[in-house]
Amino acid sequence: MSRSVALLRGINVGGRNAVPMSALVDCFSDAGYTGVHTHLQSGNVLFEAKVATGPKLEDALERMLLQRFEIPILVVVRSHDEFAATMAAAPADHGSEKLRSDVYFLKQPLTADEVWPHLPELRDGVDSIARGPGALYFSRVAAQATKTRVQKLMALPVFQQMTVRSWRTSTRLMELLDEG
Repeated sequence: MSRSVALLRGINVGGRNAVPMSALVDCFSDAGYTGVHTHLQSGNVLFEAKVATGPKLEDALERMLLQRFEIPILVVVRSHDEFAATMAAAPADHGSEKLRSDVYFLKQPLTADEVWPHLPELRDGVDSIARGPGALYFSRVAAQATKTRVQKLMALPVFQQMTVRSWRTSTRLMELLDEG
């Protein structure tokens, strides 16, 4: 069995798509996944499965969640090793105290190279973005965060194939995956 994390997009945000974490644990457990637990209320599900990752697993989880909760939920799955590779490839300053840093996880088979040409022009001295394995790393200077242009990315159709986690949440998920 391989340890993985499912990153669910758009649940429990602004009172929309309310899904209790205990119900998510039950849903995954009822489907035969083991070692299931959640982190925070934003849809981070750690679990063990025979198939650690891939588009077929993501699609199966999306169908399972739609059937159980009657809400279409985008699911991005990363195995322990995939998640570790994404974290290790982050820019050196990603997550520094001077920045507000996020990881934009891409739903397979979408790649950072495919998204790159669609990215909006960033604001010099405020925003920075870098490519990684299955992800984009987006940071903005904390003192100038209100001047960010990240909203332009969020308005693009390709954004519907991503889910965002703060650097702090991402590092905590990595710790939880390591704990196994």
